[in-house]
Amino acid sequence: MASKDQPKAFIPLNIAVLTVSDTRSLDDDKSGATLVERLSGAGHKLAAREIVTDDVEKIRAIVRRWIEDDGVDAIITTGGTGFTGRDVTPEAIEPLFEKRMDGFSIAFHMMSWGKIGTSTIQSRATAGVAGATYIFCLPGSPGACRDGWDGILAAQLDFRTRPCNFVEIMPRLDEHLRRGKN
Repeated sequence: MASKDQPKAFIPLNIAVLTVSDTRSLDDDKSGATLVERLSGAGHKLAAREIVTDDVEKIRAIVRRWIEDDGVDAIITTGGTGFTGRDVTPEAIEPLFEKRMDGFSIAFHMMSWGKIGTSTIQSRATAGVAGATYIFCLPGSPGACRDGWDGILAAQLDFRTRPCNFVEIMPRLDEHLRRGKN
């Protein structure tokens, strides 16, 4: 089980939040607000926040912009991970991944199973790394955002988490991009 190495200092990350929805605005985006509340409460910084319609090219354009932004360490999306015709977040974002994070989806479903049972199979939560930026795609409900943050992301985005966390390997995420530049 993970634990916190208290003598280590917390390292705040710059995290961008993208809500994918045809019906939400910043005024009524409970899922995005939940993520902002959680990441800010943990000590991280909100790097950017946007809402975009369920459109592959529009989603991809925002995520690409954030991947290229040195001021964004991680991206969390909410919404568009289901099976309806408008749910296109995985189709928009997975082609951008340099490396998939299969364990994220597995961990999310295991945690979700205990709360919503077989309904967890209706989520296509996914994650990966692109351009040395972590990308996590969560379902569009505030509950799923709370579960994803509280059950997985809060620990993995905290440098003090042992035995390992995402923060400690951040300096090495772009090794493949730096090869040949020396």
